[in-house]
Amino acid sequence: MRPSGRAADQLRQITIETGVNRYAEGSCLIGFGHTRVLCTASLEEEVPRFLKGKGQGWVTAEYGMLPRATHTRGRREAAQGKQSGRTQEIQRLIGRSLRAVVDLKALGERQITLDCDVVQADGGTRTAAITGGWIALRLACDYLRREGVLKSDPILDHVAAVSCGIAGAGPVLDLDYEEDSAAEADANFVLTGRGQIVEIQATGEKRGFSEAEFAALFSLARSGIADLAARQKAAVQA
Repeated sequence: MRPSGRAADQLRQITIETGVNRYAEGSCLIGFGHTRVLCTASLEEEVPRFLKGKGQGWVTAEYGMLPRATHTRGRREAAQGKQSGRTQEIQRLIGRSLRAVVDLKALGERQITLDCDVVQADGGTRTAAITGGWIALRLACDYLRREGVLKSDPILDHVAAVSCGIAGAGPVLDLDYEEDSAAEADANFVLTGRGQIVEIQATGEKRGFSEAEFAALFSLARSGIADLAARQKAAVQA
């Protein structure tokens, strides 16, 4: 029995609230169980220097945790004067994941920045940020097309992410913090709506794991991400 009482192939309760920021071109508050991430998409009429004059846009992301997102208050990284390695790694992952399903030429020389702020953390913040980030991006692109800023739809497919791990009796889907902290192995899967692989991060925490165990984790991830993609679709059509 999992600590949460869920079945091995069961996601946590997924909640999605869109339009939570009146100023951003797209926004949502996504919940994976007790994890909550606020995702906003903002348009900027410029691109990074390395893309100037190339006729294409860029999608990037910033990620952060609010001071009381966890059991004890953490210091704001701005107050420390630098971002942690973990923060930099996660925001690069979010950016790569979203760019994998965007036609950058269709953006023109514009940049969309996804800000993913963790309001409350209980495991899986990066996977929630990617899944919610796509929703905010989708809503932003829909708005920009209605306003005539974008002539064509730059989004090619869904992208979502979920964690899996070997914990307790075996492979399980969507780890919360209690499971993640005790898992023998864990992985984060980022897949498109068509099931194509964008990125897989897999680590043996307490032991190595077999190819068969990895296949079981991958199977759970495919099922979970298919469910998440359906929820994304419902959220942006609501």
